[in-house]
Order: sequence, then structure tokens, then C-alpha cells
Amino acid sequence: MPEPTKKIVSAFTKKPKSQTAEIGATVIFETETEKPDVKVRWQRDSKDISSSYKYTISAEGNIHSLTINNIVQEDAVGYAVIAGVSKVKFELKIKESEVKEPKKAVSPDSAVAEPKPEEPKEAPPAPTERSGSVSDGVAPEGLPESHQPDTRQDLTGLFTEKPQSGEVNVGENISFTARVCGESLLKKPAVKWFKGKWMDLASKSGKHLQLKEHYDRNTKVYTFEMHIIAAKANYAGAYRCEVSSRDKFDSCNFDLLVHEARTTEGFDIRTAFRRTTDAGDDSGELDFSALLKKRTVQVSNEPDVDVWDILQKAPPSEYEKIAFQYGITDLRGMLKRLKKMKKEEKKSAAFLRKLDPAYQVEKGHKIKLQVEVANPDAEVKWTKNGQEIHPTGRYIFESVGNKRFLTINNCTLADDAAYSCIIGDEKTVTELFVKEPPVLIVRNLEDQMVMKGERVEFECEVSEEGAHVKWEKDGVELTRDESFKYRFKKDGCKHVLIINDVTKEDCGHYRVKTNGGQSLAELMVQEKQLEVYQNIADLTVKAKDQAVFKCEVSDENVKGIWYKNGVEVKPDARTHITHIGRIHKLTIDDVKPEDEGDYTFVPEGYAFNLSAKLNFLEVKIDFVPRQDPPKIHLDCMGSTAESTILVVAGNKLRLDVPITGDPAPTVVWTKGEKVLTDSDGRVHVDTTKGHCIFTIEGAERQDEGVYSVIVRNPAGEDTADINVKVVDVPDPPEAPRILGVGEDSCIVQWDPPLFDGGQPVIGYVLERKKKKSYRWMRLNFDPYKETTYEAKRMIEGVAYEMRVYAVNAIGMSRPSAASQPFVPIAPTSEPIGLCVEDISDTTISLKWRAPERIGSAELEGYEVEYCKEGSDEWVPAFTGLTDRTSVIIRDLPTGEKMQFRVRAYNMAGPSAPATLQQAVTIREIMQRPKIWLPRNLRQTLIKKVGETINLVIPFQGKPRPQVTWTKNDEPLDPKQVSIRNSDTDTILFIRRSERKDSGKYEVQVQIENVEDRASVIIQIVDLPGPPLNLKVIDVWGFNVALEWKPPKDTGNCEITGYTIQKADKKTMEWYTVYELYRRTNCVVSDLIMGNEYVFRAYATNMVGLSPDPCLSKDSAYIQKTGIVYKPPCYKDHDFSEAPKFTHPLMSRSVIAGYNATLSCSVRGIPKPKITWYKNKMDITNEAKYRMFSNQGVLTLEIRKPCPFDGGVYMCKAVNSSGEDIVECKLEVRPQVTKEDIKK
Repeated sequence: MPEPTKKIVSAFTKKPKSQTAEIGATVIFETETEKPDVKVRWQRDSKDISSSYKYTISAEGNIHSLTINNIVQEDAVGYAVIAGVSKVKFELKIKESEVKEPKKAVSPDSAVAEPKPEEPKEAPPAPTERSGSVSDGVAPEGLPESHQPDTRQDLTGLFTEKPQSGEVNVGENISFTARVCGESLLKKPAVKWFKGKWMDLASKSGKHLQLKEHYDRNTKVYTFEMHIIAAKANYAGAYRCEVSSRDKFDSCNFDLLVHEARTTEGFDIRTAFRRTTDAGDDSGELDFSALLKKRTVQVSNEPDVDVWDILQKAPPSEYEKIAFQYGITDLRGMLKRLKKMKKEEKKSAAFLRKLDPAYQVEKGHKIKLQVEVANPDAEVKWTKNGQEIHPTGRYIFESVGNKRFLTINNCTLADDAAYSCIIGDEKTVTELFVKEPPVLIVRNLEDQMVMKGERVEFECEVSEEGAHVKWEKDGVELTRDESFKYRFKKDGCKHVLIINDVTKEDCGHYRVKTNGGQSLAELMVQEKQLEVYQNIADLTVKAKDQAVFKCEVSDENVKGIWYKNGVEVKPDARTHITHIGRIHKLTIDDVKPEDEGDYTFVPEGYAFNLSAKLNFLEVKIDFVPRQDPPKIHLDCMGSTAESTILVVAGNKLRLDVPITGDPAPTVVWTKGEKVLTDSDGRVHVDTTKGHCIFTIEGAERQDEGVYSVIVRNPAGEDTADINVKVVDVPDPPEAPRILGVGEDSCIVQWDPPLFDGGQPVIGYVLERKKKKSYRWMRLNFDPYKETTYEAKRMIEGVAYEMRVYAVNAIGMSRPSAASQPFVPIAPTSEPIGLCVEDISDTTISLKWRAPERIGSAELEGYEVEYCKEGSDEWVPAFTGLTDRTSVIIRDLPTGEKMQFRVRAYNMAGPSAPATLQQAVTIREIMQRPKIWLPRNLRQTLIKKVGETINLVIPFQGKPRPQVTWTKNDEPLDPKQVSIRNSDTDTILFIRRSERKDSGKYEVQVQIENVEDRASVIIQIVDLPGPPLNLKVIDVWGFNVALEWKPPKDTGNCEITGYTIQKADKKTMEWYTVYELYRRTNCVVSDLIMGNEYVFRAYATNMVGLSPDPCLSKDSAYIQKTGIVYKPPCYKDHDFSEAPKFTHPLMSRSVIAGYNATLSCSVRGIPKPKITWYKNKMDITNEAKYRMFSNQGVLTLEIRKPCPFDGGVYMCKAVNSSGEDIVECKLEVRPQVTKEDIKK
């Protein structure tokens, strides 16, 4: 019977199911766990998902949910949720939308009759928001296939997701999204949004346009969003998004289509405030009846203009102009409506002061978020990305009165999130941006010089752990390759570049870069040259003795092969081959005759060898039955017994002297008169059969000298002297001296060491380092024999130090003391443009320009020198250097020909000289006086009253001319005008100008009897006076005719126009009717009937408006038309009165041919009718007579009377109450001529 399987218990009571959604939608996957405290993880393609702008993860009790926002095609993958050991997989599928057919144009009638489509069951949230980045594969509605926007994403540049074309209705919202992968970027990319070709939308951010950005630290993706809120028709067009990061750049184009709204599109403030023709008594009120009528949608080509917005922002003086511009005829109703409008701001009941929209803080710093609440006892809750924050060491909550604070200490990049403060159902939201500080290089790279095949490590230290750095060689970025040539190592703040087995191709400049700086170092690779410190020597060995071949080379890593007569020597029981450090040994024990031959040592990898010969000495011993005197056999250096032995200081000195004698002799070693024994500590004396051995451990310089060995026995004695010379490395040289520096080099000199170590100095080795560095870099590997060296390949402007080693046959000395710090700097180039500016009998003025190339050192100054023509003795013109680029050299010999030159100095010394092309004769040259009148003074100079006048008029002339100023041919008043003169110009200065300063100013420069003149006309202008006698000439309909006279004071300039304003007597608010009106009469139109208006006028000139206006004496009342006034019935008082002449006609005598008048005055109620008679004949309709009546004064004018016009004239006044008559006599005398007088 099979074993029953165990039932696996799932941690989920409700599992998420696969779903299908459209692009741009939001999908929520929910799951329910058995226990509420289970930790749940969500995965996408087996990778964990964390909360971000894309994914929202929430948990309430045992219900967990994953929300995927703004779905795109790439989201159609497999997902999973994990709780404990339980894992549930599910999928998200993308539903492809059908391409809609383009809509045909619909006539207005059909648009009204067409039924509305059935509403969906669930209404979408308002306002509708569309995303321009979610239209993959779906054509926008209403576009033919050939005009559909290209929705394919070209991901070859910086973009991982490009903004896509979109469409939106008027008043709705739309978003465009761009994403950039920041994994390969050292610095945050810069993104710009454009409309059209050039309009940068960053300056347009506000109520209708918002630009946002976000960085997901898990996926290392930057997200940039552009939100268009309440879109308008003029927002449609082509847009462009550009992203750049250092030397990388990418851009994307997309389009926005804005459709007209279908419901409220026809409403227009301009139509609402137009009067209806039959308004009647309701004139002045708004008529909205037009809005209730059925009307078709008319698409206007005019841009959508918000007139309310224009009116609210405009000053009251512009209301009439705006109403006229947009066709609003009911101005009074519009103003009444505008006054009722108030900008209502929705005030929060819980918060007195909300959080700011955004905050920014640097990483590692702290920030405090503050709100003010209405209720001091209210409890607030703080959230971060929707998750509640609890007080910890980093999050501190404070409550002071009605203020609430959230303090975040030591901000990290994880604190970059959205924060909310919640009280009940109200909340205020902000966004915190944590700014990552730039990564600085704390310790720079060091220059290195290595041998070929060695390993190199470039090490630097940055200011922050885990920072990204980029390595470059000669400007090319370094990456890990298959050969593992380059390795990159991180250790906290340290970053190391490792180069294995360097070759000559690895020479160059290596650079490390961060987002806050960079460091540069140079790598130099030298070929290895093997040096032989000790060669193998020929040996002569007796039978059964030991033969040792020994050599020493400079590289302890070099291996070698030993050969005997061309055959490789193999180690065996008698033959031993050893390699310890730099010493190679071949040891042959118990030497036999067959061991004789040529022995050779060949270093591996080098084309040379070391050779020596082994001689076998055959010794025949004869038995002599007698005593032998002692004998010292000291023939290793030749046939003589006296020899010199060299020993290196610190090494062991071992003297092995063969001796013979029978019986065995005694041995005594002496140095001078001192007998050497083992009691000396370092000295050891041993005697064996046939040998006496003298050893000194660690030879020192005082061990040098002549050592004597004495052997004695009964048969005699023998003595030998051995000269021992102790050799050592030389003493270090003195500190080197820097003789000079160049742009990238220097010349260094030093003295030989005081003690050469007993061996001649064969050369020197030099090293250099940067002053702030600890790494010395060798400049030469072969000993340099001279004591002056030119070091090259240094960086200009960087401080260096040098030191020297002395080398002899024994080795290399200790380093010398470092030189004084120096900076490689090249002298500047020569000054340019040296020329003579002026010259006199004893002085000369020179000028020049700074050198083209100055270098990294500061320019210390210039040295000016001169010499006589034909002489080489240059004399400094000044003591020291001058900073100026023009000088005057004085006390020069008159008439002498002189040459001049200028040199620039910096730390490196003088530059090449700049010399005049030819010698200059020191003699003043006469020059005619000439005034160079500036172009702006050749026409009238106009200034306002109170402004400062400062005229600078240059002139020329030698010797210095005499300058004279006049105004209108009269001398100037020194109290009002200041004059300052110099050698080259004259200045006229008036601190505060007045009207009386206007006039013609003339300047004269004179040398002896030669002169030149120039004149300047100055006009001081002021504000004009008010216009005169503003009158209302006529009133008709909605119009008023005005007339006025020009002002008496024009402000000393032309009147450019007049500003006419009107005011309703009820409100007395002034509105401008005309500006810069040229004539002195005008007609004011479009007045409101039933109102009484007054008027005023300002005069305008180039300075401005007159300070005071001219008010009209009379007002103008605009009569209402079409209204019949029914007066109330009252019993009128009888004011009637019969006519009565208050002044009678007077008889007159006039001369023929001259107009004559007859006057009288009358009163009467009602106004009497006047009739004139001549000789009782009615003359009312005769053209010869003119009748006037003004305020009861009656006048009869008789045009050019003749004698026939004489007679009795009568005036008759008649009304309903009676009549009155007055009369007079008129005598017309003929004219008397000269001829009549003569007669």
C-alpha cells in the first residue's frame, strides 16, 4: 500500500487571480493571509517589487494588495506573492484596444438630433486625466492611419520610455511621462520640455502646467512627468522632450491634440453681456435668455479668451477699452456683475497653515516640517508614502500650541518620499527631495614609474562610501575585459585600479572621475635591465675540497641555469644549486678531477651569461721524517703573499689562510700592535688542520686596515700581511638645488657626497614627488653620471620636491634631503602691442597689452628698459616691476634717439622682450588744436529738470591748449556750472539742471593764435501745465463734444498730445477716453444714457502728463430715449406777467454805410413774442435787419443803413397777459467826403 502524501497547508486564504487590462489602466491584485502578522513579498519575473511611483503595496490586517499604475505593454509578465513557504503565481495580460474609425464631420442639425451613447455603469473619476505615455499600439481617436502618431519606442538613446502623443478634451487633464535609466550615469540627467522649436516650458509652470520628477533607487530609473491641467484649445501642437547627461544627449518629439468640449463650449461672457434689442425697462440688467435657446455648436477660429480673467487683472481705467475690444455693450451690467464676483478661496477647517508643496534637504542633514492647526488639541497623524510614521530616533514629533512639527534627522536617500499630515478627513501633502551631495576626491592619485611586467595599483579616496567612480586612460573609459587586464577594487571610501603585467603600451595618464571632481596621475613603464653586482670568479681547488661559484644580480626574482662545458648542471649528492634573494650559488663538494671545466650561469630572459673556470689542484704528499717549518700559503691573488681583500660593510669578513708545518704551528692574528682574540665579540679565530680562519661578523668601516698572521713551531715561523679594505655605499648627497623651471620641467643640481664609500661614485639616481604626496617616483634607472639633471614630464602649476641617491659599485646611498618645493612654470609670452602713446621734450608715454599666454602662475609685473641707439646697455626705467600696461618715462635727454623694451615677469622669470620697431627721438611734436565733439552732442541735448548734466568733450593739441566756455556768448556762472579741464578733454558739469540752463554752450580751445570751436545746444524740459478752458460744446444721443485750449506752459518742449478722461457724477470714478490725442477738440461716444458726466484733460509732452488736469465747467447729461415722463398733477402758481420794457429804445443819429444797432430790454411771463416795425411796417422777415434776444435784452441790427433807412422804429412785445410798445427815431446822415469839404 503506498504511503499517503502529506497535505501542504497554504498561508493564503484568498489568492490573487490573473487579470486582463487595457494600456493606461490601473490594476489591483488582492490576497488574504491566514494570519495577520505574516510578512508578504510581491515579485515580478522572480524579482522583488518595492513601493514606487509604479507599484503601490499596502497591507491592512491580513489583506494585502499590489496596485500597478499606468500599465504599459512591458507589464504583461508573470507575478507572484510569497508568504512564508507559500508562493502563488498569477499573470497580467494586456487587452489590445480596437482602432476606432475616423469620425465624419456632423452637421449642426444632425448633432442635435443624434442620441447620446449609453453611459457606462461606472462613471470615470472627474476630472478625466489621460496619459500621453500609454498609447502603445492604439491609434488616437479620429486620426486616419497615415496621420497616427508614431508610438513605437526607440530605446537606443538615454530614454527607456519616451513620452507618446496624446489627445484630450478642453478642460480635461493629461500627463506625459519620460523615463531614463540612471545605472550608467554618474550624475542626474537634465530634462527640458519644449513646445514648438524654442519655447522652454520650465518658465511656464503654474496653475495649468506642472513638471515633476522622481528617482526609484531600486530600479535606478529617473521618471520625469509633465502634467497639463484643464487643457485649452491653444495647448495643441508639437512638443519635445530633451535629456542630457554630460556628453550624452537624447530627444523625443510628440504631439497633443485638444478637442473642443461638447456641452459648455458655446458659452461666452461676451454674448451674455450684450444687450437685447427689446430690453425696455430692464436695460442695464443681464439677459441670459439667449443661453436657454437651442443653438448649434459653432467652432470659432478665434483663440479661447477668458474675459473674466482679463477684467480681474486689468485696472479699472481699462474696463471700457476691454469691453469695446470684446464687443461687450452692456458696460454697466458688466461692472455690476464684476463687483459681485469675489475670489473665494476654499479655506481648510482643520489647518491654518498647510505644508509647502515641496521641501529639499541635503543628505545627512535634518529637516523640520511644520503645520498650524485650528484646534490646539487636535491629534495629527504623519504618513510617508501612505504608511504611518511612528516616533523613533530619526523621526521626532513636536507639538507647540497650535503648531505641529515633524523633524527628520540624518536624512538619507530613503527619506526622499511624499509626506502627509492628516487630521480627521483633511490632510496636507508635500514632497521631500533629498539632495545627494557631490562625491569629492579626498586623496588624489599618485604618479608611478614601474618596470615592465610589474603590477600597478592606482589608489584614491573619496568622501563617501559606495560612491560611483569612473576610470579613464588618456580620455577613454576603462572597463573589465576578458583578459582581466584591469581590475577595479572598492574598500569603503578607497577605490583602486589594478593593472597586471604592465607593458610599454600601458604608459599614459590615468584619470578617476566622480560627480564632484577628478584626479590625474601618470604611469611610466621602464624596460628591465639586469645589473650584475658580483660576478663569478675562477677557482683553483684541491681534491676533496669544496668549490663554490657565487654571483649576485639586481633582481631577486630572476632565475638562472648553470652549465658545465655547455651542458646543464643537474643537482645531485655532491652538486647543490641554491637561489637566495639576489645571490645564486653552485656548490660542488668533494671535488674530483672530473669536475674541472668551464662553468656558466645564464639568467632567464636575458641575453648574457657569467662564466668562470674551475682548476683542479693535485697535491702530492711525501713523507719526510723530519720537522717542517711553518709556511703560509696565500696565493689566491697571485704569487705574492701580500694581498688586498675587499669586504662590503655589514657583511662577514672571513679570512681562510692555508698553513703547513710539522709539528702543527700556533697561529697569532694581529692588527697593528693589537693581538686579536675571540674576546673581542665580533672576532672569531679558529685553527684547524691545514687552515687558520679569521672571522669578523658585520664588518664596519673601522675594521679596515692591515691584518698580520704569524705561525710558529719549533722548526721556525712565517708571517704574512693581509690588507683588508671595507667598502660601503656612499653617503647621501646634500639637498639638491633647483636652478630653473620650465612649463613641464626643471633643472636640478647637487654636489657629490662627502664620502664615496671606498669606491668611486658611478652615478646618481633621482626621484621626485608632489609636495602633498607621500609617493616618490624614480626618474632614472641607469646611474646618471653628471651632477646637473633636467627633469621633464611634470604638470604645470603643481608643487614638486626632488631628492638624489649616490650609487657606487657597492650599492645606492640613502636619499638626500628633499629640495625646496618648486612649481614648474614657464615664463609668459612677450607683451604685445608695444607702441608710443605720447612724447615731449623730456618724457615719453608707452603702452602695451598683456601677454597672450600667462600660464598657471600669476603675472608679477612688467619691467621697462631703455637704451641709446647703438648701445647694448639697457637701463631700467623704474625700480622694481609695475602692474600697469602704460607708463610715462621722465627725465630723458632731449633730441636723443632712444630704444625701449618691455618684459613680463612671473615665478619663472622674465619673458622675451617686446621692443619698438625703431628708435624714437625724444622731442615734442606740435599739434593743432582740434575738438572731437561726440556724436550724441552734435544734436540738441535734452534733459529733464533736476537731472545731472555731465558733458565730456575730448580735444587734442600740443602744448596744452587753453579752454574757454561761453553760454549764449556770455561767460558761465561758476555757481551753477562747473568746468574741469585736463590735457585731453574738458568737462562741463551741472549737478541739478533748471529751465534757465537751456541755451547754446560754446567751447573754444586755443594754442597761441590757432583755435577751434564747437557748440552744444542744451534743452531742459519739464512737465507741461494743464490745458485751458475745457468746455462742453454740444450733447447729442450718446455723444458729447468737448473743446479746450493748449496750456500756457508747454514745459519747454512740444505738446505731444492730450489725455481725456470721463467720470460718472454718481461714482466719480475716472476712465480714460483718449490718450495722446493730438487735437484740441474731441467727441466722447458710447456714453450710458441716464448718466451725467464730467470731464477732465491732461496735457502730455515728452516728460509726461501735466501734474494737474483741467476740469470741465459744465456737466453733460445723457437723455434717456423712448421714455414718456408723466409729471404729477399739481396746482401751478400763477407767475404770469404782462410784458413791460425795462429799458426803452433811444433815438439815434448814425452815418450812412456803418452798421447801426437799436437796443432795449423787456420782461414778461410767459416769454413775450417780439415784433419790430419801421414806420409801423413789420420788418421781421427782411434780410437787411437782424434781431437778437439774450436774457431779455433785445437788439435790432441794421446792416449798412442809407438815408432811406431813417424813420420811426417800434418794438412790440406780446404774451397771453398783455402787450407793450416802445419806439424811437433813427436819423441817417450821409457821408461827407473830402471833395464836399473843399466845395
